[in-house]
Amino acid sequence: MRFLRQSLLGLFLLSLTLGLLVYAGVLVRDAVQARLNDTPRMPQARERVFAVNVVPAEFETLTPVLTAFGEVQSRRTLELRAAVAGTLIDFAPEFVDGGRVTEGQLLARIDPADMEAELARADSALLDAEAELREARRAVGLEEDVLASAEEQAALRQRAFERQQDLAAREVGTAAAVEEAELTAASARQAVVSARQALAQAEARVDQAETSLARARIARDDAQRRLDETEIRAGFDAQLSDVSVVAGRRVSANEQLAMLIDPEALEVAFRVSTQQYARLLDENGRLREAPVTARLELFGSSLTASGTLSREGAAVGEGQTGRLLYATLDRAAGFKPGDFVTVEVTEPPLDRVVRLPSTALDAANQVLVLTEDERLEPIRVMLLRRQGDDVLVRADELQGREVVMERTPLLGAGIKVRPMRGAGAAEAPPAEPDLIELTEDHRARLVAMVEDNAMMPDEAKQRILAQLAQERVPAQVVERLEARMGG
Repeated sequence: MRFLRQSLLGLFLLSLTLGLLVYAGVLVRDAVQARLNDTPRMPQARERVFAVNVVPAEFETLTPVLTAFGEVQSRRTLELRAAVAGTLIDFAPEFVDGGRVTEGQLLARIDPADMEAELARADSALLDAEAELREARRAVGLEEDVLASAEEQAALRQRAFERQQDLAAREVGTAAAVEEAELTAASARQAVVSARQALAQAEARVDQAETSLARARIARDDAQRRLDETEIRAGFDAQLSDVSVVAGRRVSANEQLAMLIDPEALEVAFRVSTQQYARLLDENGRLREAPVTARLELFGSSLTASGTLSREGAAVGEGQTGRLLYATLDRAAGFKPGDFVTVEVTEPPLDRVVRLPSTALDAANQVLVLTEDERLEPIRVMLLRRQGDDVLVRADELQGREVVMERTPLLGAGIKVRPMRGAGAAEAPPAEPDLIELTEDHRARLVAMVEDNAMMPDEAKQRILAQLAQERVPAQVVERLEARMGG
């Protein structure tokens, strides 16, 4: 019984296994047949739509602004040099670096003892020359009198000779008397010639005396000029710089003592490209008197001054490019020669231009515009100017179209987009300034530097001290302060 029971159980299990294998084979066969009999179905692709910010293209008349960097300098700068050698004395209190002086003010004097002695010798020589001239003129007068007397004597002798000839012709006189009278007349004429020679010599002496007097006057004027050159005076209202002398120092001729700088007559020199220079010319090829604004960046504020383009450099310097321009500043309060400033030049206005973000333009000068079915279409434009983060372009095809503000590699011709206009446009979040933490020593050094800076306005000083008092300080402020204090 036990054997029979185990045999039946084994048979049942074998039958069950065979049945499961047959069922599995049927399922596999049906699946393969169904796969082979079904037609392939491709999944339907959905077009990807990109969201873009768009801005309407509006034609308008805009005035471009050319931006450059230049240096402030004075139009009137004079080197004060010693005309003569000597010891410096009598210094004016304003004869120091930064001192303000007025036109004609006496700044210093070189010891005039030698020049005064030379002037005295010149005066004495002038007196001698004047006395010599007077004596020569008196001698001329005397010689003229001598000549007149000699001429009278000659006339008398000549008449006596003629009378003896008349007597001899009438046989009253003798031949010896005639000869004696003739000899006497000849001697008288010789005396006249000698008197004329003496008069000529006296007149030549007058000429020499006049020449000597002229030389004496020149020498006297030269001595007076050299004496005047011992005084160092200001040529115009100005401010002193590079003063390198002290009282009692001996200076040599032509040695530079200081620089006179007119702080009111300021101008800014800056360099632009040749293309930018050509845009500033008028129809006659001359530089326009375009308005100019100079800006000096400070700690959180700036100094500005207005002016006008005045002239351009005559030639391009060796190793330089572009053109060097000069602009005269009208009222430049706070500016000093040597300041590095930002210069903004107002160009002539441009008609029918469109202002777009610079991100809307690609390297091929093309922009993407929307079609009626909200697809993108490239349009080539003419780039006229770059103004900061914007560009000024011109193209007739932009009239009434909407332009994509930011181009990405995913955008191109024919791409379907979802335009975002007005308030729906995504705005880039403002960049937050980098903040750093300072150590106590570092903070104390920066605070001391700001408090000791006498040139900084009180308003800017208070604002910077308030920033330094915070736990985290803007990195830009720290960099500027460290640059001012030499790192």
